[in-house]
Amino acid sequence: MRNFINLKDISAKNLRKILNDAKKRKNRRKKLSTIDVDKDHPLKGKLLIQMYEKPSSRTRLSFHISINQLGASSITVKANELHLGKGGESLADTAKILSTYGDGFLLRTDSDKKIDDFSKNLKIPIINLLSPSSHPCQVLSDIFTIEEIKKKPISKLNICWIGDCNNVLNSLIAASVKFNFNLNIGCPKNYSPPKFVMNWVKKNKRRVNVFNDPKKAAKNADVVFSDKVFSLNDKGNKSKKIEDFKNYRIDTKLMRVTRADSIFLHCLPRGNEVSEEVFLGERSRVWQQALNRVHVQKSILLYSFGKLR
Repeated sequence: MRNFINLKDISAKNLRKILNDAKKRKNRRKKLSTIDVDKDHPLKGKLLIQMYEKPSSRTRLSFHISINQLGASSITVKANELHLGKGGESLADTAKILSTYGDGFLLRTDSDKKIDDFSKNLKIPIINLLSPSSHPCQVLSDIFTIEEIKKKPISKLNICWIGDCNNVLNSLIAASVKFNFNLNIGCPKNYSPPKFVMNWVKKNKRRVNVFNDPKKAAKNADVVFSDKVFSLNDKGNKSKKIEDFKNYRIDTKLMRVTRADSIFLHCLPRGNEVSEEVFLGERSRVWQQALNRVHVQKSILLYSFGKLR
């Protein structure tokens, strides 16, 4: 049994195994429909319990498809329908109940502590579908998409992030250490990555470049990432934050300083941080990016159950 909570806690070797398995599985599905089960149905007989404390479109749908294609079953429960430390039942007791009924637990939460507490009390694997400090499934799938399009290891590419320093970026930073790629971040002052994230990078003898000029961050980039400026986790002054990021919009002018064959990625949903011309333009690969969630998440599930080939 293996948890999948943060990329920083998983070896580069195992992360690469997940990507390699996802590539093989995607290739084998070329003649299959979305609802067809993989021929080896590796998780037949397994029940995965999903719980979403935050809104979700792509993660919810892609994991539902992933689980079905692996031959497993799933049930989605609402957070307000469980005790979760309320009503006289401890979170530890809830974890024991989940471990009794299911074979794996998938959680999208507004609390890093809750994921940590569950991981300590569950007897089944837990997969982080999103937490305030991490979005590991999204970023590992993004790496898969980049290598699929560029047809080379991500270690040979220049990756750029323009925007807020959020949970997606935290996972991208962790990935830059694990996969040894160059990462430039473009963000306003006072919006730099958290100190604990940067300290971890330094501890692992790597470097992430932070620029307060978006053009400097994007120069010669092979891939440009972004996310909504005001995300689901934000509780601050929305108008002030949007004003602070007004010069960090990704448009055709900014994309001109990147490499001629650069691509644009966005985890969605989008906002005003990217122009319509870029988002719907020929450099955008956001739909391919979203679809690949299914393939990589299948291999993440297999990793958690010790079934990677």
